Amino acid sequence: MTNKTVLISGASVAGPALAFWLERFGYQPTVVERAPGPRPGGYAVDFRGASLTVLDRMGLLEQVQARATGMGQLTYVDEAGKQVAVMKSEVLSGELEILRGDLVEILYAAARANVEYLFDDSITALHQDETGVDVTFERSDARRFDLVIGADGLHSNVRRLAFGPESEYRHDLGYYNSVFTVDNHLGLDHSARFVNVPGRTAGTYSARNNTEAKALFYFASKPLTYDRHDVAAQQRILTDAFAGVGWEVPRLLSGMDNSPDWYFDSVSQIKMPSYSTGRIALTGDAGYCASPLSGMGTSLAVVGAYVLAGELQAADGDHVRAFTAYDERMRGFVAACQKQGKDSGQWFVPASKAFLKIRNLNFKLLPYLPWRKLIDELPLKVGNAIDLPEYGASVSADLSQQPGARRR
Repeated sequence: MTNKTVLISGASVAGPALAFWLERFGYQPTVVERAPGPRPGGYAVDFRGASLTVLDRMGLLEQVQARATGMGQLTYVDEAGKQVAVMKSEVLSGELEILRGDLVEILYAAARANVEYLFDDSITALHQDETGVDVTFERSDARRFDLVIGADGLHSNVRRLAFGPESEYRHDLGYYNSVFTVDNHLGLDHSARFVNVPGRTAGTYSARNNTEAKALFYFASKPLTYDRHDVAAQQRILTDAFAGVGWEVPRLLSGMDNSPDWYFDSVSQIKMPSYSTGRIALTGDAGYCASPLSGMGTSLAVVGAYVLAGELQAADGDHVRAFTAYDERMRGFVAACQKQGKDSGQWFVPASKAFLKIRNLNFKLLPYLPWRKLIDELPLKVGNAIDLPEYGASVSADLSQQPGARRR
């Protein structure tokens, strides 16, 4: 085997999933993460189709199922709180839903014994040649790796260093979103409630067996200029965007001051002509973000990590062959997921009162429409829009006994 040492940037979902498979295929993965440890909190994430197959092959499906949110129906209300439409749970939570922080914890524990983690650190420079990549870090000593993989999200540092400015690859869909933890003051029982006004969607859903809730906001907007690290500025933007909206929106907004897990960003997609350049490749949102509106971001991350590691295994470490095969196998799946993300915006954040009425009427009539099964099956069709080779990789290891991680 060639190219055994692999540096992975990012310890959210794609990074630990990739480290899991690489370690089991005999590679020596190192994960660098800017945060001081695995990041807790965050919104609920969905699994559909092929991603469930990957979880099963990892031996982690039962663990994820045990911590599933168990969400029920999604209810739309007007600004007075009156019910206007109801959607089945699959619309919000896919085939299997788990809080992002819980998933990160499971993935981290699954392979931490034999994976080196460099927390509270980040890559500052990459210099590759025919035999490897020289990497410098903010805190750690410079090192040389055979391969480097960016699994560091929409605003990927690796992509910027190796491929060029984010602006060349990011395509904004015309929305911004925010999610953060709040009290479950509505007493929601494994359910969600949302309100729509033209160009804005706000709501809340219960989490952790109804002991807390997540506040979720989407709004249409032209590109905004703000500091991604300035939380106060982002909170002002969100407050201004939802000024005057009724129902429980003011109370939900008031909860952001004390929330432990604030998130705010544009709703964007990443479109790359190639997922690799030389010895450096991208996976997950770093390479092909489909946006939160797709409901497929986590599935793409888990599947992409599996395919990338599997193609390296199949090519016996030959990165040229492996990266080409990875790109070819993922391309159609990525396109399907990104199309779903782009199409979903007009339904989740209706732009006008007229379309909002049409949307709600469609939701009311959906159980009686002759093509309702086709509509129900569409997300699952997207989730299965990829063939997954075995790569000789099914896992039956005992994951209950894990020594501590190697950390620096």
